[in-house]
Amino acid sequence: MNKKIIALAAILFCAMAVGLFAEDSSSAKNEGQTVEQKANNSQAIKYVAAGLAVGLSCIAGGIAVGKIGSAAMGAMSENAELSGKALPFVGLAEGICLWGFLVALLIIIL
Repeated sequence: MNKKIIALAAILFCAMAVGLFAEDSSSAKNEGQTVEQKANNSQAIKYVAAGLAVGLSCIAGGIAVGKIGSAAMGAMSENAELSGKALPFVGLAEGICLWGFLVALLIIIL
């Protein structure tokens, strides 16, 4: 069920982004439109792309941390010495969210 909701949300966001692109290309045909209005349209696309980068990476990071964390807790319940070996893997899964944030920051700045 959750995968269907995530897929539906991704399709919805992609459709919105395509709508912004179509609006931008159709409005470029109007010769009366100013350069500032065209720049505002491209800014909107940048914000949607940055939001998708952060949102999807955080969803993926949450799924990864949930699976790795539950496996680590199960392993630690059997052998307490494994806690030091399991925690770095949880940190690596959280790094997915940081990479998504970095990509979004680069999209907005550049």
